[in-house]
Amino acid sequence: MGDYIIEVNNLAKKFDDLVAVDHINLQVAPGELFGFLGPNGAGKTTTINILCTLSKPTSGQAIVNGFDVVRQQSQVRQSIGLVFQDPSLDERLSGLQNLRFHAMVYNVPASIREKRIEEVLKIMELWDKRHHDVRTYSGGMKRRLELARGLLHYPKVLFLDEPTIGLDPQTRNRLWEYILELKQREGTTIFLTTHYMDEADKADRIAVMDYGKIVAMDTPERLKRKVGMDVITVKTDDNTKAAAEIETSYQTEVRRDNDELVFAVEHGEKFLPKFIKEFGTKILSVSLRRPSLDDVFLKLTGREIREEEVSDTFKAMVRQRGRHMRR
Repeated sequence: MGDYIIEVNNLAKKFDDLVAVDHINLQVAPGELFGFLGPNGAGKTTTINILCTLSKPTSGQAIVNGFDVVRQQSQVRQSIGLVFQDPSLDERLSGLQNLRFHAMVYNVPASIREKRIEEVLKIMELWDKRHHDVRTYSGGMKRRLELARGLLHYPKVLFLDEPTIGLDPQTRNRLWEYILELKQREGTTIFLTTHYMDEADKADRIAVMDYGKIVAMDTPERLKRKVGMDVITVKTDDNTKAAAEIETSYQTEVRRDNDELVFAVEHGEKFLPKFIKEFGTKILSVSLRRPSLDDVFLKLTGREIREEEVSDTFKAMVRQRGRHMRR
């Protein structure tokens, strides 16, 4: 495996005639925060399910922490933590009881189990709430408990599937403080899916997936530089007329974003004063900004990112792990 904790080689997955994952290759270094982006149906979830041993590839190979995801499933499962979009806590139990159950499922030795539970609960600032039923927790507290659970067995890789979905901005920011602190403190490799571009910007590298293929993979800044052009957003008193005028006069594609028009130009600072002075349609508002990951995503896929459908990945893994323990 060399210098990589995750290595994917020519990985493919077919469902009858549908190619969900189309011979992809990627590598993730130890301690890296790796972002995985793609619209619905891109193949993201299928790829993650393969890495988590919940689905077998049709061809190719995936290695996680030195273990083959097909031939060494048990070792892979012991190597990873999972915090998926689907709520998977038992709300009738306390936070402490949820973690004790998880520790037994993952064979955390009894000699260190309680110490480790206390440690992760304190990291997530939930120790004082450990005896409270989870149904009394706020949404942010539940996500923190799921993070604590994902870290309980010292995973080498932590998979986060839309970890802040449905949370208010303040709670989202606080949860990200915990995630980045864990990366620094524990040296944990984090494999992240998100449709929030400000979260993707925190990644060391990003892979963009579309129609089963990885269409780009680089650091956020390098991806944004590849877009190159500045972005103009303008609102007029007649957007249909304005769009036609922009496309004709400046030979650039215009897209609608609610009641605004968006287009890209080179050297935006020089372009904007001349545009305002010469444009024939009345301008109500106009702004200029540098390319963002949203622009990268739109350019690469032709689509804006959408929320992924909820997956049952964590629940499935617990069920599979439980069956394995009973054998």
